[in-house]
Formats: sequence, structure tokens, C-alpha cells
Amino acid sequence: MSHRSQNEKLEWIVKELCIDSGKYKDLKVSRQDRRNIMRSLMNIRMPRPISNEFLEIQDDFLRQESFEKGIVKLETIPTIWEECHSSHPFSNKISIWQGDITRLQVDAIVNAANSQMLGCFVPCHGCIDNAIHSSAGIQLREECFRYMNRKKNEDRNYEEPTGEALLTGAYNLPSRYVLHTVGPIVRNQLNESLKEELRSCYRSCIDLAVKYGIRSIAFCCISTGEFRFPNVAAADIAIEVIGEKLQEFRDQIDRVIFNVYKEIDLELYIKGFSK
Repeated sequence: MSHRSQNEKLEWIVKELCIDSGKYKDLKVSRQDRRNIMRSLMNIRMPRPISNEFLEIQDDFLRQESFEKGIVKLETIPTIWEECHSSHPFSNKISIWQGDITRLQVDAIVNAANSQMLGCFVPCHGCIDNAIHSSAGIQLREECFRYMNRKKNEDRNYEEPTGEALLTGAYNLPSRYVLHTVGPIVRNQLNESLKEELRSCYRSCIDLAVKYGIRSIAFCCISTGEFRFPNVAAADIAIEVIGEKLQEFRDQIDRVIFNVYKEIDLELYIKGFSK
């Protein structure tokens, strides 16, 4: 089916996902709704086997879609030295980039996951966990499920601890890997314990990256969205910890990218590296 148009592939994928769901096998889908329906059905789908034909066509569709969105290569992203002559000691190894993290062609991108570690099940939700899983394809949830299954064989009530990191493949994303980390949830007031958990997220991701020879890594703004970690404190912690880890692993890490989406985070990181 690779010779067919994106619309033809999308129509086929949606039809197969509707059948696969059972519940939505008779769903009538308009042409303009197909892409959102595809994402929604991927989001709610529990991990289970599917045909190789489906995976091949899904992969072909998602890779072409990724190409059309525009893949951003590492060499096109300026460092903070090139961009604003920052005096930070590692200004030649750090970048700030605003945009969609699923477009980045780096060794690894960081996903702000939840403790169930299976991605977001809310159809078309705006969180980064949903965006990454939706662009990677259903294989990413399958790999996360296998990991969680092994853990649950040891402890049936297992949930991924806050502050640790898991490395998986990236499948149809331009990056090579995804680093999943569970950030702290701020339910009431921010305190030192929550700050330390966020520091652990950044440390764990860098430590795991170094362990597997990952030399370029793009961090999202962990915990600042649905988990309600204050943006100012989160940016200060990220800048602090990455500075420490680059000091420790200066020869093993080539580039750390702070991927921001909101204007407030862009301003905070620029300000933070201008001090």
C-alpha cells in the first residue's frame, strides 16, 4: 500500500482500528474526521497483537506524516552560545528550541509519563505523553506494556516510581529513542521533596542516556502541565541539574535541548541562561 496516497492509507487504518476495537466496528467516519479518529482509537487501544500488515501501513503513514510536518535536525538547532552568546560554562552544549518535540531528530526525546507508563488513554488529549505515543505508533505502548508486565510479575501493584527513567525505542518518531520519566505531581504547595523528585527526573534521564551511549537529548518541561509544577521553579531546577550533569559527563553528552512549547517557558529558559 506504500504507493497509495496518505488519505487512502488513513482510510484503511481507521477502518482496521474500528474493527479491531470491536465497540466501534460500525462507526461511520467522515473524511475530515479521519485523522482525529485514528489518533483517538490509538489512544484508547489496550496493548494486544495486531497484524503485520497493519503495522507496516501505520508506519508508512506516520513516517510520511512526520516528513510532512518537517523533521528538525540537530545541526540546524543553534546552541545558546550561537543564539545569544550565553556565558554559561556549557553554552556550546545547550540549546533552547520552541516547538513540537516529535519533530526532533536527536538521539532521544524525553516523555513526561504517568506512573502507569502506558501513555495517555484520553482521546486526542493535549499532553506530551499523548502526542509522543500518537506519533510513535502503537508499538510504543506495546513495549511499555511488556516492561510494566515484567514489573507486575514481581509486584502486582507496581507503578513506575517518580523520578526514575525508562528507555524505549522511538518507532516512527525521528528520534532514535524515548526516555520516559514520571514527574512529581503538585497537589497543594510546592515543597523540597517535590523539587528533589524533579531533580531526580533530569538526573535519571541523563544517567540512562550516558549508559546507552545517547549523546543528544531533548527535554520537555517535565511536570509543568497536567502535574502543575510551577514553571519558574521547574526551569530553575532543569538548568541547575543539567549544568551539574554536563560537568560530570562533559565528554559523553554533545547536546542537551530544552524543548519548550509555551512562551512563558521560552522566556524563563532564555532568562535563566542569561544570568
